[in-house]
Amino acid sequence: MFRSEEMCLVQLFFQTESAHTCIHQLGLLGLAQFRDLNPGTAAFQRKFVKEVKRCEEMERILRFLEAEMARCAIPVSAVVDSGGVTCPRELLELECKIRKLEEELKEINCNHDALKRNFTELLEISSLLKASRDFFEEAESQLSSSELPSEDSVSIATIRRNSSASTSGPQKLGFIAGVIKQDRFPAFEKVLWRLFHENFILRHAEIQDTEQQTENTMVKKDAFVIFVQGDQVQGKIKKICDGFRASLYPCPNTLSAREQMRMSVHIRIEDLRMILRRTEEFRATVLTKAATSIQHWVNKVKKMKAIYYTLNLCNIDITQKLIVAEIWCPVSDLNSVQNALIKGSEQSGSSVSPILNRIHTQHTPPTFNRTNVFTKGFQTIVDAYGVSNYREVNPTPYTIITFPFLFAVMFGDCGHGLVLTLLAVWVIVQQKKLSCCRSEFVVVLVEGRFIILLMGLFSIYTGLIYNDCFSKSFSIYGSSWSVRHMFQPSGPWSNETLHSSGHLTLDPAVPRVYSGSPYMLGIDPVWNIASNKLSFLNSYKMKMSVILGVSHMLFGTTLSLVNYIHFRNFQNILLRFIPELVFMLSLFGYLIFLIVFKWCVQLRSETAPSILLMFINMMLFSYQSSDVFLYSEQKAVQTFLVLQALLMVPVMLLESMGDIFAYQAIYTIEHCLGCISNTASYLRLWALSLAHAELSEVLWRMLLRGGLRCTPGLGAVLLALVLCCFALLTVAVLIVMEGLSAFLHALRLHWVEFQNKFYQGAGFKFTPLSFTSLLKTQP
Repeated sequence: MFRSEEMCLVQLFFQTESAHTCIHQLGLLGLAQFRDLNPGTAAFQRKFVKEVKRCEEMERILRFLEAEMARCAIPVSAVVDSGGVTCPRELLELECKIRKLEEELKEINCNHDALKRNFTELLEISSLLKASRDFFEEAESQLSSSELPSEDSVSIATIRRNSSASTSGPQKLGFIAGVIKQDRFPAFEKVLWRLFHENFILRHAEIQDTEQQTENTMVKKDAFVIFVQGDQVQGKIKKICDGFRASLYPCPNTLSAREQMRMSVHIRIEDLRMILRRTEEFRATVLTKAATSIQHWVNKVKKMKAIYYTLNLCNIDITQKLIVAEIWCPVSDLNSVQNALIKGSEQSGSSVSPILNRIHTQHTPPTFNRTNVFTKGFQTIVDAYGVSNYREVNPTPYTIITFPFLFAVMFGDCGHGLVLTLLAVWVIVQQKKLSCCRSEFVVVLVEGRFIILLMGLFSIYTGLIYNDCFSKSFSIYGSSWSVRHMFQPSGPWSNETLHSSGHLTLDPAVPRVYSGSPYMLGIDPVWNIASNKLSFLNSYKMKMSVILGVSHMLFGTTLSLVNYIHFRNFQNILLRFIPELVFMLSLFGYLIFLIVFKWCVQLRSETAPSILLMFINMMLFSYQSSDVFLYSEQKAVQTFLVLQALLMVPVMLLESMGDIFAYQAIYTIEHCLGCISNTASYLRLWALSLAHAELSEVLWRMLLRGGLRCTPGLGAVLLALVLCCFALLTVAVLIVMEGLSAFLHALRLHWVEFQNKFYQGAGFKFTPLSFTSLLKTQP
């Protein structure tokens, strides 16, 4: 776990007839990564390319079947993989079965679609016949009430009640009946009006048949009848109807014929409804029967495709009886690989056992870091920066602690940490149910459940250190400061002092005002009511960030020593590790010493020196006679440390000349400047922690404190609303947004400031043939 597994390259020899079973057993084991022995051969030129394409075609058919089952709301039975071997003959039988099933379903769907179209047309005809009764009555009454005009006479007035009407010339009119989508009708009516002006009568009504609306997926349609004179005009109107994709249907001229047609259509609708129901029932029966086995079929096809793909990576001798393969596998699992091959050979009935030959190679092995459900998420965070070099120190065991801790330093609040912890516990309990969900957000939540758990627990801890829970503090052990002893006779205060002063300062020099022992856990609760609370926390968290940051970087530098010792690179120990460590300790280690030393000595705030100015003057060799020092001979010590750090720079440059020298020069400059920038980068711990605390304080002051002061009665309703707003903003802003921000900043601190001290991340990941991983992937 602390270092990637030792890998070995193994050459395999097994007979052709046992190839499927042997590779199948290796896939079940999941500890063998096959090397491509045919790198110069194109994919379409490999021996088993036809079998791979057949498997891909079967996967397409199975995806089609799954889509049909999902469309018909038919549940798919979950199948536990039995681990059985699928032989090529079984694959041929499965291929024939699912092809036949696909053809049968396509034929059923084709017939169903044709019946559905006929059924929809009949419903539209039925609705058109119902609406045409009123249309013809209105048209006849309009014609009977008007005189027979000549071509020069004035046209009949337009009647527009859900209609456009106009007549001129002879009164014997033809008509065109049909159905059009409702959203197309206004444009359709406008085109007719502009082309024919007052030479037509248009009647339309919305189809109110709810069954038809359902069959057409809630697409609203209008039935219409256009009365017009002249065959030529009718031909033009039919072309316009085709352009607007309106469906035209025959409609008898007489009322009795229309009624007879409506009854005939009604009978045909009932017949088609019964046929459609039988067709859907038959399709559901076919799919239900297939649903019990489809997951098993999918697993079979995936396995066979992976086996054929793996066989394409192997070599086959001239006799076509022997297969040669090369695999990477962990040294500790070599016996397991051999046992799996023997088992596969026995299953195939082969008379010759497979042969394993461990070979030495100059190729760089892949990186394999074993993980479990707890460490997998943290390993993913590390690998996202880059897969570690072979046998390089693995940062994951340390990241398990440092990552949630640095997150908690920025996010520290007992209440918010408790919310994160409860969320993580709920996800862990519901893990099996949530794993079935395909939502990307839920997948990330499930995969990172233990990361969230540790972030929540560490946030509770840092919240206790900060003494902060939803911006309020605890007083579990009682404050170490006492106000009572500041009053007379032991102190200088009196009642007049209390009433006349806006701000009062507790003096630790007064006996028993300060107990002499600090608060047992975290920050003293008295600071929560202090007027200089922000200034105190600002100084405290800034210095804490520097201490944590430098310690974190020193730990990363120490891990580089572990790498150098493992790879026996003693030159880098002398010319890299020691100079880097001395450089950092001389400058930033001394900075930590100044911070801790200043905390340990008693100083008056008016005369205490600024550590920041002291450190800047130290780097610039700028000293004044009026400077205040923390200890004697401080100037000499600081001068020595700066000179010592500067002397380490040329030591780091002492390597071979040429390209290596240029590379080392760049590395040295980057390291020296990086130490400064990386230390400053850790100040984000201070900034985000302070911002999180102040946002929490703002929510308390602006919302909850005012709501708690509401009077009874109507104030209870207002308090409930305030609590809802407080909870919503706390979750949305302080937990989600601030939590995501702290997560990203902690990620950056590990990738850039910590891992670059020892981690190259230029390896390639171990990707074995694993049926477990293969079957977990979504199709």
